Amino acid sequence: MKKFFAVLILMALPALASAQTYGSANSVEMRKLDFLLGSWEGEGWMEFGSGQRRTSRVKESAQGKAGGSVLLIEGMGKAKLPGKSEEVVVHSAFATVWYDSGAKRFRMMAWRATGDSVDADIVVGDKNLVWGFRDPRAGQIRFTIKLDAAGRWFEIGEISRDGMIWNKFFEMTLRRMDGK
Repeated sequence: MKKFFAVLILMALPALASAQTYGSANSVEMRKLDFLLGSWEGEGWMEFGSGQRRTSRVKESAQGKAGGSVLLIEGMGKAKLPGKSEEVVVHSAFATVWYDSGAKRFRMMAWRATGDSVDADIVVGDKNLVWGFRDPRAGQIRFTIKLDAAGRWFEIGEISRDGMIWNKFFEMTLRRMDGK
């Protein structure tokens, strides 16, 4: 019986070593996103056509899950629409970000309240990330998130028909609410 367990342990060691290596590589990469962790609140605006800018109150939450191997980001924006007395949800989104060690790149899936989803391109830098996708109706869309000099989450959204000229249609600035 002792020999059986010894052989079993020896057979399991390569799998355990590879799992630790896999987890370690992912952990190092995923730590680059730690700057987003926490609860955030602030204001933003989105432009709906030329000169039709709407402001909203925004809350974002970014949490590490599965031992830090996945980042969950959930956003909610509310605003008063013209002719309405109460606030309505104008932005509701959910995203997962993870590091694909096989492909050696970050991956992102994002969903909107409409049920639409995007498998986004994502590049992670030093306290910033840029993610985007192609929209068949609008062209190329990209979002840039970074910490500003005051440590706030600053994000812009831009659109381009040709990939050369970018027009800003979205901006938000959020402050960390949980003291991290």
